[in-house]
Amino acid sequence: MDTVRVADRDRYLAALYAPEDKRPALLALYAFNAEIAAIRDRVSEPMPGEIRLQWWRDVIASGSREAGAGHPLASALMAAIESYRLPVAAFDNYLEARIFDLYDDPMPSRTDLEGYCGETASALIQLASLVLDADGAPKHAELAGHAGCAQAIAGLLRLLPMHRARGQCYVPRDILAAAGLTPEEFVAGIDDQRSTVAVQAMIALAREHLRAFERGAKALPQSLRPAFLPIALTPAYLDRVERGKDGMSVLRKHFAMVATASRGWR
Repeated sequence: MDTVRVADRDRYLAALYAPEDKRPALLALYAFNAEIAAIRDRVSEPMPGEIRLQWWRDVIASGSREAGAGHPLASALMAAIESYRLPVAAFDNYLEARIFDLYDDPMPSRTDLEGYCGETASALIQLASLVLDADGAPKHAELAGHAGCAQAIAGLLRLLPMHRARGQCYVPRDILAAAGLTPEEFVAGIDDQRSTVAVQAMIALAREHLRAFERGAKALPQSLRPAFLPIALTPAYLDRVERGKDGMSVLRKHFAMVATASRGWR
């Protein structure tokens, strides 16, 4: 709980709306996500990061709680996987996608970006949904796909200054080419006007997925709402990116989540 509260405030708040008996598994998933997302910051070069990702692969593939003995997060995650019969393949795909974070290679295309978002943020929503309602979750997998893409793209845009400082480029080559930029130029911030066009294209892509999610979100059962609650903040995040601002008060986040948790999406 403390890890998620510090590293991922949005998902921490969302987990509070889940039934109390489901929260430990949700928090284990979200803490795992935060742990993997932070690997790039903890290694000086990609190979140690890949070794760390492989360690997690081996632990999860073992199917045994003992495999992560001595590592509280691994033990909690394995308990969640076992208790809720979470698909190991989803974690393997997630970890495979996260290899991209360790390198400075540019995102090849919009399709690749959507695939990355699908294997990470969308998969996390689907796994959380399986914890909350194993019968209902598969019926809303497509919504999880769109929700995760919208959420992840908004998150990448908010982290753009940090990615540029690292030399990373998550904006796809085809979007950059349409704006008349190379990945190297975009990372360097050489042409603000063309960079703005590329960012606007990313915002439009996120909103495209957000609209696709919202069209079907009314059908989400109340049991699954906590898994999707962070998406309630995505429209405001995209608006702030568009205006060149960032951040949102915890109080405003609470208001947005309370409203969505109580009435759903309309």
